[in-house]
Amino acid sequence: MGKHKYTLITGASSGIGYELARLFAKDKHNLILIARNIDKLQEVKVELMSNNIDVKILSLDLSKNEDIEKLFNYIKINKIEINTLINNAGVGTFGDFKDILWEKEEELIDINIKSLTKLTKYFLQQIIKEKNGGILNVASTAAFCSGPRMASYYASKAYVLNLTEAIYEECKNTGVKISCLCPGPVKTGFQGKAGIKKSEAAKKYLMDAKDVANIAYKEFNKGKLIIIPGIKNKLLVLGNKFLPRCISRKIILLTNKYRGGSKI
Repeated sequence: MGKHKYTLITGASSGIGYELARLFAKDKHNLILIARNIDKLQEVKVELMSNNIDVKILSLDLSKNEDIEKLFNYIKINKIEINTLINNAGVGTFGDFKDILWEKEEELIDINIKSLTKLTKYFLQQIIKEKNGGILNVASTAAFCSGPRMASYYASKAYVLNLTEAIYEECKNTGVKISCLCPGPVKTGFQGKAGIKKSEAAKKYLMDAKDVANIAYKEFNKGKLIIIPGIKNKLLVLGNKFLPRCISRKIILLTNKYRGGSKI
């Protein structure tokens, strides 16, 4: 990786983003890590600099246009070339659509859709020009169906998947990798922040963020378009293809029925 070439990872202070940062650092990628929590970012920076790479951290709220512009200005001023972009930052909301505050839904749209699209559009031309590197957008198995009680979240991940698939076709023969990571439930802080609680029994079915990142990193480097970690998740997505959408919706509604309480 060249002196001024960097891999940019959003949502990098914990979970999948953090684990991916560790993998890129091990392979000697210089890093720009973005998250809201500057203290956690500082801890990650200290850890990853032991790989003899440059690590830059930025505390930004990607739901705010001004913070996205701060990022772009930082890149310009420091003459940084983004070789690889990992759009990992994301948030969720939980509950009946009519009951969720608009402010929470707007934040979800701004982070999961707007900022991801803006960063992808901004850096894609540069990455194509270099004919190297790529973009990994993080969606979810939720992208393959609708999700009663998490309506906006499921819809946002469907957007990410469809956008990434389209860009993949447009970028064939450019030498650039375009991938979409679609994990199932993962042991991160995401579910708690979204207001979802799970019993100890249900937690057994959550994948470790480290395992998801390892699979994602390997498949991304191979240039695979859709990355679904775990046999159970692959079977879930495959099975959903054969179900009528009206049945799929009912199953997900039933699954989500007691989320937010203590029964799942």
